[in-house]
Amino acid sequence: MQPHAAFEHPGVAIAHEIEARGWIQSDLAFILGLASSTISNLVSGRKAISAADSIALAEAFGCPPDYFLNLQVEYDLHRANAPSSVVQQRAMIQREYPLREMIKRGWIEEATPRSPDLEARVARFFGVGKVEDIPHVSHAARKSDYSKEDTKPTQLAWLYRVRQIAREMVVPRYSEQALRNTAEAMQGLLAAPEGIRHIPHLLAECGVRFVVVEGLPGGSIDGVCLWLDGQSPVIGMSLRYDRIDNFWFVLRHEIEHVLNGDGLLAAIIDENVSPSIEGLPKEEILANQAATDFCVPASKMDSFFHRKNPFFSRRDVLVFADRIKVHPGLVVGQLQFRLGKFSLLRDLQVKVRDIVTASMPVDGWGDVIPVET
Repeated sequence: MQPHAAFEHPGVAIAHEIEARGWIQSDLAFILGLASSTISNLVSGRKAISAADSIALAEAFGCPPDYFLNLQVEYDLHRANAPSSVVQQRAMIQREYPLREMIKRGWIEEATPRSPDLEARVARFFGVGKVEDIPHVSHAARKSDYSKEDTKPTQLAWLYRVRQIAREMVVPRYSEQALRNTAEAMQGLLAAPEGIRHIPHLLAECGVRFVVVEGLPGGSIDGVCLWLDGQSPVIGMSLRYDRIDNFWFVLRHEIEHVLNGDGLLAAIIDENVSPSIEGLPKEEILANQAATDFCVPASKMDSFFHRKNPFFSRRDVLVFADRIKVHPGLVVGQLQFRLGKFSLLRDLQVKVRDIVTASMPVDGWGDVIPVET
C-alpha cells in the first residue's frame, strides 16, 4: 500500500493504488462491478467511503478491510468543526449542577459561541468569582448530620435563587416582636383559603422577605430559612405540595426558625417537612411542634382524635374544624399523618397555589422574577 498523507481525502489513496497497478478508474470499476461514475466520485471525494466500499476496495487492492474506512473516518473527524468551549462548559457544569433546568427557568442566560462565558454566568448566579468557588451549605430538616455533603446541587441552586430574589426586595427593619404578634394573629386566617393572600404583606411588615420559587426536579424542598445579614431574615417556599395544610404547616415551621434565630450561620433547607419529631435536631423539633399546634391546637386535636378514633366521618371533621375555626383541610392533614392514611377525606383538601401566585410575584410555573445579576 502507498503511504497516505494525514487528513487527505481517502480518494487520493484510491487513486495512488490504481496508479501503482497501472490501472485506470474504469479498470477498477470493472473489477468491483460498479459504474465508472461511482469510482470517479470516490476518487474525487464527492462520495464518502462506506463500510461496503471499504471491504470491496480491500479485496481489490489486497489490504485490511477497514483500511479505507479508517481513512474516511480520520478525514471526517479532521474536517468536523471542533466542539465549541460552550459544549465543554455545559458538560462540566451539568455534571455538578442542574444547568439545563436553570437556563430553562431563566435563572441563567444561555451561552452562545459568540458569547461563551457560561462559567462566569453560573459563578455570578452563586455570587462567586469562579465555578470552583461555589459554596455549599448545611441544612437541617430530618437530618442530624450538618456536613457540607448534605446539600444536593438542585437544593443549592434553588436556595441561591431564593437568596437572589430576596436581595431585590425592600422591607422595613426586622422586628421579632412584630413577627411573634403576626404569627399569633395569622390563626385568624386559617378558616378560609383566601386568608393566604394576606401573608406576603403581613410578613413584609415584620421585615421578613417571603419568596416563593418552584422547586427543581429532585430537590424535595418544602422551605428554607436564611438570613441575608443579622437583621434580614428570608423565608422561602416551593409549594411542592399544593395543599392548604402543607402551606400553613411549612410557613409556620419556617416562621419558628426565624423567631429562634435559626439559619443565621448557615441556611436551613427543609425537605419533606411533616409533623414528625423523631430523630430530628432540636430546632426542627421546635419548628414542627410550633407548626402542628398552629394548624390545630394539640390539646384539641388529641381530644378529637381519641373520641372519634378509629372512625372519622366527613361530618365529624367539618363540625370540629368549624368549632376551632380552621379549614377542614388542616384537620384532615393532621389525621392523615397520625393514621398514615393519606387518602383519608382527601376531598376536603384544597389547592392554594393559585391564591399565592395571585397575591405576589412567584418564580416558576412559567413566570420569572427579573433580578439584577
